[in-house]
Amino acid sequence: MDRFRREFLTLASKAAASIGCAMISPDTSAAAAPTSGASTVFDARSFGAIGDGKAIDSPAINRAIEAAGSMGGTVYFPAGRYACYSLRLKSAVALYLDEGCVIIAADTPREGTASGYDPAESNGPWEAFQDFGHNHWHNSLIWGESIHDVAIFGPGLIWGRGLARGHDDPDLPLAEAPGVGNKAIALKNCHNVTLRDLSMLACGHFAVLATGVDNLTIDNLKIDTNRDGINIDCCRNVRISNCSINSPWDDAICPKSSFALGYARPTENVTIANCYVTGGFQVGSLIDGSFKPFPGTYEDHGWQRTGRIKCGTESNGGFRNIAISSCVFESCRGLALETVDGGIMEDITVTGVTMRDIRNAPLFLRLGSRLRGPAGITVGALKRVLISNVTCNAPLNDMPSIISGVPGHAVEDVKISDCYFLHKGGGTAEMAELQPVERPNDYPEPALFGPLPAQHFYIRHARNLEFNNVELRAVTADARPSLWLGDLNSADLTHVKFPSSIGPTVSFNDVSDFRAFANRGLKDVSIEGRISHMQL
Repeated sequence: MDRFRREFLTLASKAAASIGCAMISPDTSAAAAPTSGASTVFDARSFGAIGDGKAIDSPAINRAIEAAGSMGGTVYFPAGRYACYSLRLKSAVALYLDEGCVIIAADTPREGTASGYDPAESNGPWEAFQDFGHNHWHNSLIWGESIHDVAIFGPGLIWGRGLARGHDDPDLPLAEAPGVGNKAIALKNCHNVTLRDLSMLACGHFAVLATGVDNLTIDNLKIDTNRDGINIDCCRNVRISNCSINSPWDDAICPKSSFALGYARPTENVTIANCYVTGGFQVGSLIDGSFKPFPGTYEDHGWQRTGRIKCGTESNGGFRNIAISSCVFESCRGLALETVDGGIMEDITVTGVTMRDIRNAPLFLRLGSRLRGPAGITVGALKRVLISNVTCNAPLNDMPSIISGVPGHAVEDVKISDCYFLHKGGGTAEMAELQPVERPNDYPEPALFGPLPAQHFYIRHARNLEFNNVELRAVTADARPSLWLGDLNSADLTHVKFPSSIGPTVSFNDVSDFRAFANRGLKDVSIEGRISHMQL
């Protein structure tokens, strides 16, 4: 037996033993040595899998999963190319993808030749509150529902070659058609799940969709995909760490709280740490290490480069206790925190984030009133957000950060400290006079309001705002104010360094209880009452 197989068997034995222990005694340490006979490894080839990339291996692999599920164990995938339709996960089962293993989402079969992927579940009455991809899980390459103590790990690759993206792609099947798969890994109502060390390529609508999954660990994944990376929806106690994700056409890491479970459930107790997110490279070039940019200029591909971390837009259940730390954004959109469907977003921290080549709002905090959900829901809340130690070097970006509620519903308690923002500048005096429309019911995106009359921060419908030790820079002088403030109650600015400007530094538009002290480029000022229109 070679060294690599011995190492795998040792690792798989410990994984299977810990799965078994989790079912029997949750207080037993997962690191404890397995007892004799406690772990079982099931080689997928022993159940008939061929691994030549041509034969459909999912029936054989599902037999191996069933066998492992009968007693708890690990299904082992040696090097090979396993073309598959739906693989159905079971409780107390781990899948280990060895070096050189590729699980391939098989092409959708021609009508009448094979059944293809498992059919999507029947539509629920809440189907209209989120799109097709969020409402279905079974029509996926790998899926599990109402299971527990599950792991997928190892240095192998999951390639979603035959999966639909949920768009009208001429070269891919329609996601809603029978036999079509549109996700790589989909999980619903599960707990105690670990995804670790995998690479994932071109994974359809979602590389990972987890809905109603608690105690979820996602660690050290490399995802290089043609739509969403990781979506965690209505989940609790989630740890996402050490992941690298390239997703030019959609979001990289995206907590949500939709109505897909048939009721509103918050996403809460989530940490996202030590991750790299981008949308700036051709799909496949992150995994192979070549990092190939798209040909042409940014203007040729401005609709690409999404690749960000975003909470929302689906937000019926709200978000609480979310910590984002030590992450790198490159050639993508900025950080977005959105609640527009009645949910409450509260107790959010963002710290130690580095951004380069950001092409829209570096920070986008949006409380809106789209209210997509059952009749009777009302506008939610966005409050207690602390952002610190963020550096944004975006010399080609002319869009400011945005903090915006809607009339009668303010974003509250936002603290921004120890940050640096470099923008393109170059805004005109005409732009400084713009009066953006509200559009409270629309899909939340930074471009929602059109061109904006601020160069660094556009803030409207907010309360209790604080800037401390923040530097704002521009490559080119800008006639727009660095800060545009509207319908703002209570704000403190201290140790803010403003750029030299050919226009005002701050524009006040219905602002009360404002104080600024010890800033550069702005004189000390204290405003007790309400000011309708003033510039400094």
